[in-house]
Amino acid sequence: MKIRIILIIIVPIVFLAIFSCSKVKDLLTFTVNDTSEVVIESNILPFSLPFEIWLPPITTNSEEEFANNNTSTKLVKDVYITHLDLEIVSPSNKTFSFLKSIIIYISTDSGNEIELARKENIASTDKILNMNVTSERLDTYIKSSVYKLRTEVVLRETLTQDVTLGVDMSFKVTADPL
Repeated sequence: MKIRIILIIIVPIVFLAIFSCSKVKDLLTFTVNDTSEVVIESNILPFSLPFEIWLPPITTNSEEEFANNNTSTKLVKDVYITHLDLEIVSPSNKTFSFLKSIIIYISTDSGNEIELARKENIASTDKILNMNVTSERLDTYIKSSVYKLRTEVVLRETLTQDVTLGVDMSFKVTADPL
């Protein structure tokens, strides 16, 4: 009888503890989205060698995002990228068949550059390319007010006109509450 009473009391307490911890973690995890554009110019030759393209610095609105989620920069624990997609913005009839490979790097003003995403052996005739993203922690980059992206591109064919790519990124942020 005593065991039954103990089980009736302990099982609900354990159940609540497990699910309430999960809820607290969900409340402290949110997504930060950023976008940018990169232009691959048509006059770049030769098409079989890698070349670099620097994107304009991306100003983050991380302080505002953190405040909207009841936290602050100093309380952020982990940041990981969850997806990075490229989309052809122009010309409208272009697909990714012109691209052999692309690697995107992220850095801050202090120069600590790491690989953010990559896609190799591209054989896509789509207008959207889902990149393979890093599993590295990205706290330093998302906490900073500005970060930079650099791309390393290898073309499969010569371009006759500039190609503009939209860059869409999502970062998963885990932080302590205020």
